[in-house]
Amino acid sequence: MSKKSASVWTSIPFWRRSAAWVTGVATVLLIWLTFDTIGQISMGTDEELAKGITKRIPAASVINYHIDYKFDEKRGHEVPVIGEKENFFGKQWSNEEAAALLHKGKLTSQAKNCMNCHTLLGNGAYYAPDLTKAWLDPKWNDGTMTGITGKETTEEAMAEFLMHPSQYPTHARMMPDLGITKEEAVALVAFLKHMSAIDTNGFPRNFSQSAKRIEGGTHAF
Repeated sequence: MSKKSASVWTSIPFWRRSAAWVTGVATVLLIWLTFDTIGQISMGTDEELAKGITKRIPAASVINYHIDYKFDEKRGHEVPVIGEKENFFGKQWSNEEAAALLHKGKLTSQAKNCMNCHTLLGNGAYYAPDLTKAWLDPKWNDGTMTGITGKETTEEAMAEFLMHPSQYPTHARMMPDLGITKEEAVALVAFLKHMSAIDTNGFPRNFSQSAKRIEGGTHAF
């Protein structure tokens, strides 16, 4: 009587080799994805900005540039567009100065617990408006808030609002007075402007349209 050949599906050596191959391929893929992610989330440089090279996270000195938000037909959502240079609080900041300013702004946002009410880059609460693209809110750029605060530029109007929110009722849910100093306000505005320049794959969706539909005024704070 001839022996019946065993199926490969019941072969222990087969499954051991398969497991080794799958593990090897998954490891290589994970390593590739890790390096690709590092490249995607690494902050760009001042030199790249000057050459018009767009990084997902631009250099800190992007606060020296005009930032817009436009629909990209190819990607199917809105993306930040870095334009020409413009002064920020009346001057051009070196990359080192800008980086220090952003760091102070980030620490201030944490110290003042901004995410207790707001969302920043997908993290935080939903009691108050999302701040991810607050710098791009139409109300800050169409003369509305500069007129209300009596300031000449968007950044000055933002800083004034942050220091004295109770004087400028812009939303159904009023922002409390957090005792923000002038230095902290300038740093926070820099932090918000840089955050608006980050390519977040269209998040929040249709911001430039939805911001105009927010009931009760500006979408920013």
